[in-house]
Amino acid sequence: MFRPYEIFIGLRYTRAKRRNHFISFISLVSILGIALGVTALITVLSVMNGFENELRTRILGMASHATISTAGGGIDDWEGIARQVTQHPEVIGAAPFVRGEAMLALNERVSGAMLRGILPDREGAVSDVGEHMKLGRLGDLRAGEYGIVLGSELAYSLGVQVGDRVTVISPQATVTVAGALPRLRRFTVVGLFEVGMYEYDRGVALVHMQDAARLFRLDGQASGLRLQLRDLFEVKRVVAELSRDLPVRYRLSDWTREHYNFFRAIQTEKRVMFVILALIVAVAAFNIVSTLVMVVTDKQADIAILRTLGATPASVMAVFTIQGLVIGIFGTLLGMAGGIALALNVETLVPAIERLFQVEFLPADVYYISNLPSDLNWNDVWRISSVAFVLSLLATLYPAWRASRTQPAEALRYE
Repeated sequence: MFRPYEIFIGLRYTRAKRRNHFISFISLVSILGIALGVTALITVLSVMNGFENELRTRILGMASHATISTAGGGIDDWEGIARQVTQHPEVIGAAPFVRGEAMLALNERVSGAMLRGILPDREGAVSDVGEHMKLGRLGDLRAGEYGIVLGSELAYSLGVQVGDRVTVISPQATVTVAGALPRLRRFTVVGLFEVGMYEYDRGVALVHMQDAARLFRLDGQASGLRLQLRDLFEVKRVVAELSRDLPVRYRLSDWTREHYNFFRAIQTEKRVMFVILALIVAVAAFNIVSTLVMVVTDKQADIAILRTLGATPASVMAVFTIQGLVIGIFGTLLGMAGGIALALNVETLVPAIERLFQVEFLPADVYYISNLPSDLNWNDVWRISSVAFVLSLLATLYPAWRASRTQPAEALRYE
């Protein structure tokens, strides 16, 4: 005889034809519900991971993995500091910058911006803004020529094009006999960039570092150094190690601190979405309760016969637990297959659906991220599958326990 017999009977009940076809229908609904919930969870979390990675890439394309600055003033020997930090095996690039707030004006239009002075030949080591130039290139920024590269939204708000001259107004005043006057300098627009983040496209302007140092009176100093790391997720460890080697007056910051609230909000949203979609799995899993209750009622005589043949209550409970777990496991595996397939192909399927139905889910003129990115995380897959399995197991316990409490004499009285 097949051992253990509880598995044999549980599997036989699962695949045998029942007198009550409604039970079969409820079982099918339970399997499909679990599969649908698992598929939705895997797909939605993969898309949210994709959006998070896309936003992180765009933000760090303009920001930096880590930044070195001082409490006040600038950095005199930035080249020496750059050589020192790039000796760390995790630091693959370092570039100086000058940063300050300024007002940009053209005719009647005025807009505030963060003015960033860069060295065009070194900027590519710490950011990818050069890859997002709509017009011109970073190399057009030359010391002493007072060229400026604007974000596309900033240029639109000012109504400027490449070749126009804008007035840059520094808040640092120049003292004259007529009083304190703001420092002014006319810059020629030599390029436009668009990284796809409104914060940067609307509020950042790039100039050559020497021109920015003259405007902000830094006398050849740099406001700080931007660092690019081999692995951005190791930034906390690397920053701690660099802090031990640098003098105390230098302050190190990293992208997790500068954008902490933003990425924490994304993580919170993912957790909430996981809980909401997990309710779909929970509803489907607890359909197993109604399925097994009806099966237990239908199999009263079978349970009584098993008990008279010597089956223990634990064995009867195991029979129906196995039957419920088969439904849960089959639904979970089906959902895993569907979710993985959908998550890996969502970037292909969504454009196909848009073409088929002539719709556009994320219009490019409204959303900066107009495609639907997806990043399948296998840890999410195992976590979702584990939750579905546990919910299925919990759903089987009560009806299986009720089956184990069946009294043979009472069950066979009217047979």
